[in-house]
Amino acid sequence: MTLHDKFGRQITDLRISVTDRCNFRCVYCRSADPENYREHDEILSWVELERLALIFAGLGIQKMRITGGEPLVRDGVEKFLRKLNELRVPDISMTTNGHLLAERVPALLEAGLHRINISLDSLDPIKFEKITRTRSYDSVMRGIDAVQASALAPAKINAVLVRGFNEHEVEAFAAFARERGVIMRFIEFMPLDADRHWSRDLMVPADEVYRRIHAQWPLEQIPHAKSETARKYRFADGAPGEIGLIAPVTQPFCGHCSRIRLTADGKMRTCLFSKDDHDLRGLLRNDASDSEIEARIRALADQKEKGHRINEPGFVPPSRTMVFIGG
Repeated sequence: MTLHDKFGRQITDLRISVTDRCNFRCVYCRSADPENYREHDEILSWVELERLALIFAGLGIQKMRITGGEPLVRDGVEKFLRKLNELRVPDISMTTNGHLLAERVPALLEAGLHRINISLDSLDPIKFEKITRTRSYDSVMRGIDAVQASALAPAKINAVLVRGFNEHEVEAFAAFARERGVIMRFIEFMPLDADRHWSRDLMVPADEVYRRIHAQWPLEQIPHAKSETARKYRFADGAPGEIGLIAPVTQPFCGHCSRIRLTADGKMRTCLFSKDDHDLRGLLRNDASDSEIEARIRALADQKEKGHRINEPGFVPPSRTMVFIGG
C-alpha cells in the first residue's frame, strides 16, 4: 500500500541526507562558528541507508533525492545510487554545491543518476565567496559545464535570494539560463539559517523576481503537477532555458506536499519546518524487523503537518538548520 497522511496527501518524494558534512559554509545554511559535525557512528551507514530505501520504495516512494550537507564529500555515493536503481525507483536525483562535480559526472551517470540540482547563489566570484565562504566559484562553473555536456542536461541551478547579498543579480541569472540552456530556480530565503539572521526584510518574494524577469524577457507559464514546488516558466521568445520560482514563504504549497525527509543521523522529518525529528536509527540498530520499521514510518507519515506555519503568529524556527535537514 502507498503512503498517505491524515489529510489524504500521498507521500511520493523522499529526500535522503547522506551526510551532515559540507565543504561550503553558506550564510543561509551553516554557522560561521567552528564545525559541529556528528560523530561517524551517529550517521547512518550505507547498509542502513540501503535498507531504509528498500522499505520506502515498498511504500510507493517514486522520487528519491540524495542531499547532504554535500553528498559528494562522502565516499560511496555512486554505489548507493546503483542500489537505488536496483530498486527501480523511477526518479533519482541529487542536490550538490558543485565543487566536486566536474570530475564525477561520468561516474554519477554510470551509477544511474537521472537529474541534478546545483546550488549557485551568485554569478560574481567575489560575491559567491562572501555567500559561501569559499573560493570554489570556478569549480562550480566547471561542474555546470560538465553537466550541460552530458545526458544529465539541463541542470537545475538553485539560487537562494537574500536581500543585500544577491537580489540585484536576478536579471543576470535569467540571462545565464538563456545563454546556458539551464533551468534557473529562485528560492525564497527561509528561516533555516544557522546564525538566526532571517527576517522578512531579507526575503525576496517570488512575485518580485517574476516581475523583474518578465519585464525584460516575457515569460510563459509551463504546466506543473500540484505537488511540484516550483512554478515553471519558459521564455516567450523561444530562447533556451527555463525559470522556476519556489515560494515557500509567500506562496506556500503545503496543501499538495508529497515530501518527507530522512536525515543523515537516521531521523524522519515530515516537514522541513518540523519541530520534532522521529528516530529510525534506533529501530535499525535494535534489530527491528522491516515490518516494524514500515509500521513506524506509516504512523509518522500520518502525523505529517498540515503546513509549515511560517506565516502564523508566534512561529518559531526549528532548532536544526538546513545542513542537518537536507536540501
